[in-house]
Amino acid sequence: MPTFLNHIQNCLLAPTYLVVPLLLALWIAWGDVRTQRIPNYLTLSAALAGLMFQGVFQGWGGLLNGGAGLLLGFGLLLLPYALGGMGAGDVKALAALGAWLGPQLTLYLFIYMALTGGVLAVGLLWWRGRLWLKLRQAWVFVVNFVLCRHGGVNPHAPQIDETPGLPYGLAMAAGMVMVFIQGLP
Repeated sequence: MPTFLNHIQNCLLAPTYLVVPLLLALWIAWGDVRTQRIPNYLTLSAALAGLMFQGVFQGWGGLLNGGAGLLLGFGLLLLPYALGGMGAGDVKALAALGAWLGPQLTLYLFIYMALTGGVLAVGLLWWRGRLWLKLRQAWVFVVNFVLCRHGGVNPHAPQIDETPGLPYGLAMAAGMVMVFIQGLP
């Protein structure tokens, strides 16, 4: 029985460096769901605290690691932001979490949040009764792209109102939960 208790203790103590980013991700998700915004004070203070944590506990190497995670997190969501797929707060939030996680875990977080974001988006569209409509729109886009060599919209196709977006902080928190679980021994 002592091995079971040791395993539980290791599970609780091993990923302590992931507890703060997990709590930050949950706070970000809560605010994003509630207000559809991720405030600058939260992302800036989280990024600075993450860099300070890295510098204090791991020295210059940790500071460089945190800076690389921050830049990677920012860079990974810059194109989706530029294409209108997400807000600037989402970009800054992933950058802030990247300062805590470093580049390797930031990449894992990005992959997990992309997967969970896709599942959440499909679920939300289904719940709102717009899943089949959006799938038809995607099909029209693909056909236009293949036949016309651009993603133009058929001028004869009916125009459809925009669906409210997904609070992507929720996908970020779900991805951070997965990173946290992955960090368990």
